[in-house]
Amino acid sequence: MNRTATAQDTPQAQTPAALDALDHVAITAEDIPAAVAWYRQRFVCRVAYQDSTWALLEFANARLALVTPGEHPNHVGFVSPRAEEFGELKPHRDGTRSVYVLDPSGNAVEILAPYL
Repeated sequence: MNRTATAQDTPQAQTPAALDALDHVAITAEDIPAAVAWYRQRFVCRVAYQDSTWALLEFANARLALVTPGEHPNHVGFVSPRAEEFGELKPHRDGTRSVYVLDPSGNAVEILAPYL
């Protein structure tokens, strides 16, 4: 029986360690302390970082960044060993380095270098 090869047939798809990692999803919050309180009252999560312009909440399987308007766009962040191929990496105050790009639909995507 002939069949067409699919993405599941690639070596990368069969080896989870070869997959890039989703690092976080970032959404806008007008009031960071109020947003952190709302999420913590409703979900079991941990505050990994918080200041007046952004917070990072850790859940069992994901991290959620809360950002003030104008600080960062709403985006999804991936860690990739090929991050530098997407453009010049800029350092952030939390020690990470990344570049923002747009996907074909105009969504912001942050590509982070692996953590040191």
